[in-house]
Amino acid sequence: MMRPIRAACLGTATALVTLLACAPVSGAATDTVSPHAGGKARTITLRAVVKELHRFPVLEGSVSQGDRVVARSDLSYFSDETHTKIGESHVTCTTTRGGDDEAEQCVATYTLPDGELTVQGMYFNYLDQGPFDNAITGGTGKYDRARGSVHSAPDGPGVRRFTIHLV
Repeated sequence: MMRPIRAACLGTATALVTLLACAPVSGAATDTVSPHAGGKARTITLRAVVKELHRFPVLEGSVSQGDRVVARSDLSYFSDETHTKIGESHVTCTTTRGGDDEAEQCVATYTLPDGELTVQGMYFNYLDQGPFDNAITGGTGKYDRARGSVHSAPDGPGVRRFTIHLV
């Protein structure tokens, strides 16, 4: 049974999805190239806005192993105050440990100008809504053979900032 976004945000498997894509904010741009790794390392900072989010619980009313979340979000550069869409994120999460100390395993694809990035990792304790780090597992186009990490941190109510570290 699908629940609307508001109700889904109260569920656990929605944690990473909610964290991966929320309301826009303003801030300084971060799209920098580092001399590390032969000049190929760079940092990109993005914001995400949830457009669709659905939770599919195994057992209604509880957090159970196997719960799933599917979401799509619009991405923009964090510094862009006009919130011009540059891509999307597509995310699926599966609850691997239910209960109060739940855990989610998530896989995401970020479609960006000139290619895609794939990201994977764990998120623990939805109620905390704190920061998390996931691994970049690959990419296409400009991001072919990408490696690095994505750090996500809250930046106000319903807002997440993604700092993508490419190495």
